[in-house]
Amino acid sequence: MPKQLQLSHQQAVIRLREIRARLEDLEQRDDLTTEDERDFTELTTEFAEVDDHRRQLERRSALERVRAATQDSDRRAPALGIMPGTAHGSGYDADPILNPDSVEDRRFRNPWDLGEMRTFDRSPEQVGQEMRARALCAVEKMAGANDRIRSTATQIIESWDDKRGSLARMCLATSSPEYMRAWSKLARGKSHMVTPEEQQALERAMSLTDNAGGYLVPFQLDPTVIITANGSINQIRQVARQVVATGDVWNGVSAGAVSWRWAAEGSEAGDNAPTFGQPTVPVFKADGFVPISIEAMDDADNVTTEVGRLLAFGKDTLEAAAFITGSGSGQPTGIVTALTGTSSIVTSTTTDTFASGDVYKVDTALPSRYRPNASWLANRGIYNAIRQFDSAGGTNLWERIGADVPPMLLGRRALEAEDMDGTVNATQENYVAVYGDFDNYVIADRIGMSIEFLPHLVGANRRPTGQRGWYAWYRVGADSVNDGAFRMLNVT
Repeated sequence: MPKQLQLSHQQAVIRLREIRARLEDLEQRDDLTTEDERDFTELTTEFAEVDDHRRQLERRSALERVRAATQDSDRRAPALGIMPGTAHGSGYDADPILNPDSVEDRRFRNPWDLGEMRTFDRSPEQVGQEMRARALCAVEKMAGANDRIRSTATQIIESWDDKRGSLARMCLATSSPEYMRAWSKLARGKSHMVTPEEQQALERAMSLTDNAGGYLVPFQLDPTVIITANGSINQIRQVARQVVATGDVWNGVSAGAVSWRWAAEGSEAGDNAPTFGQPTVPVFKADGFVPISIEAMDDADNVTTEVGRLLAFGKDTLEAAAFITGSGSGQPTGIVTALTGTSSIVTSTTTDTFASGDVYKVDTALPSRYRPNASWLANRGIYNAIRQFDSAGGTNLWERIGADVPPMLLGRRALEAEDMDGTVNATQENYVAVYGDFDNYVIADRIGMSIEFLPHLVGANRRPTGQRGWYAWYRVGADSVNDGAFRMLNVT
């Protein structure tokens, strides 16, 4: 008789968990060697044998309980799957009908504990569904997050997670209490205090990313989550379509309108299918550095949370220019760059002169199907110039006039962008305003910023300066996926 069939029920369950952990480790690898393939086959075979042995033990135990129950009618038989002598048993195969609370208790009491999660003989989609359920529960329990961050994290997982649960896996790996404690220690230069349990949480998180070096910022402190939750100082983010990319390129789908017709009775339908396209938005690496003195680090009550806020602010500031004039080479494609040279350009009526008629000209040029959701984007200097067009109160360009720049222009939102042209220069093209439906400008964020702690910064003579720092990097992309949804005024 094989050795594993001599195991007790508890030993069998422990062995099943060990096999599952090893199989999950192999499944995460991109390429399996011949030896890995052999191990995978042997482990699956052993799993089936041990699992069958476990079930036999449970059937024998269940039969003993039935016999005991028939001998003593006052005794109530416990639910199947609960072993004698225990209050709850292993719960590995607890019956969801006779013991309905077992599923909820085991799965969501500690959503980060994947030891109770069954992956053997389940499709990747089924595993992904449970991963998402656990991740959504983890969002409600994760420490260091306010209601807005929890709401945003939930929305990101529900909207952008793939069938395999990639975002859910990252959320579970980087939001657990163990990972949060470990990351906080690393961020303060106290890696020697990391416990074995916390080290395991770090290793699990690092297995989910292809970044070299550094540690993933905890999910609740990820700048993309914080920016989306707390609002962006970069106003184009307020109206642009924001998506989450799980790879190096975000792939979308676009299509023209369906060509309808008036049809006579009994006539054959025409080919009214739209032409589908696949716009793509590549993501690019950006990095930043946050220095801090040793004194400030010692005095700060919660330096790790503050670092997350600083990273989010720096990320937002860097992207503000890229989303307007980014070249698309090594950085996102800005909206002005995307529209330059296209049929979306509207030229001013008079050369080198910006007049009120140009604002109406741009509004008229935008197709009506994009106008209901349209917004203006311009430099504050241009908005101030527009306010001075009407000195007698007759043009009524602004919907309302207040102490500050009014937020509406011709009944549409007026957003600021400091990186757009603020004055008219006679020696160059002047792209002073963009008007359109910004759902057609896509910003693709890749969740998962990595950070590395540098324990000592040195000066010009290579001696310590009494400072430490965090080097962080992440990836983001942006581009227009439908230039026809915009019009850009060029005072030429």
